[in-house]
Amino acid sequence: MPEENYISIQQFCAQNQVDLSFIHLLNERGLMEIIILEEVEFIPANKLPLLEKCMHFHYELEINMEGIEAIQHLLQKVEDLQQEIIILKNRLSFYEQEQL
Repeated sequence: MPEENYISIQQFCAQNQVDLSFIHLLNERGLMEIIILEEVEFIPANKLPLLEKCMHFHYELEINMEGIEAIQHLLQKVEDLQQEIIILKNRLSFYEQEQL
């Protein structure tokens, strides 16, 4: 696993003035993945947008952890439905072209 695909939690917290316990709490709730390499905690770089979104909800909008979980669940549902719509539109286009 190349380390450039991971961001050190300690470094992230220091740069963004975020409490380390916040990321651990996200991990405990299943919202964030923490990877330990050589006794150092990292988050995958592709999870950074999710972490920033959760930080925004918690620190700027003052939403508690339960609220963040609910919002994340609903956003995931919306994303799943959007993907399903794309698939269905593609199928529909295929059948419409067949009829021509």
